[in-house]
Amino acid sequence: VAAETIALHTIFALMRSTRARVHLCRISSAEGVALVRDAKAEGLPVTADVSINSLHLTDHDMGYFDSRARLVPVLRQQRDRDALQAALADGTLDVLVSDHTPVDNDAKALPFAQAEPGATGLELLLGLALKWGEATGAGLMRALDVITAQPARLLPDAASLGLGQLRVGGVADVVVFDPAATWQVQPQALRSQGKHTPFAFDVSGMALSGRVRTTLVDGRIVHAS
Repeated sequence: VAAETIALHTIFALMRSTRARVHLCRISSAEGVALVRDAKAEGLPVTADVSINSLHLTDHDMGYFDSRARLVPVLRQQRDRDALQAALADGTLDVLVSDHTPVDNDAKALPFAQAEPGATGLELLLGLALKWGEATGAGLMRALDVITAQPARLLPDAASLGLGQLRVGGVADVVVFDPAATWQVQPQALRSQGKHTPFAFDVSGMALSGRVRTTLVDGRIVHAS
């Protein structure tokens, strides 16, 4: 936590002198959340994201140092997870990200301290966003916003380019999903080259809702199920 807070203090000090716009990646602690909240209240042009791992898991999920939970940033305490969940709901944290960092079998089949950090996450982003929205009361629209329109709003000229919006003449980047469809995280069913995820510690894996049926990129269907 100290490394995160020291880095944030340094960044905010530089922002005060330069007025540079900054996006912070992977806030992971309650102390980090508090510093971001204070910086926004001060008027600094800062935005921040949190990963699905930090949003849902704690250090207890490492078990007996399971290398699938070897991540950067590291998993922290329940108080940190609770602060992150609340901060994403109230807008202190702007975006939820998959932190998709696939790792092959050889790099994970090592003692915890030597294993390569990272986990596959792209295919879990929607389901874990919906799970957070339901569990915290943030709701469906906020859960979708933090993984779709809100990330687009952070990009320069997003509005003029029609990014992150459903409008006539806009960019047709669209995902059609079934919110009632349920599934379990099973590593071998993932399409990513890396199959390791801390959300599949046992044979069945975590149960999630929300199944992507069709994905369009710039109007072209790139995935259908």
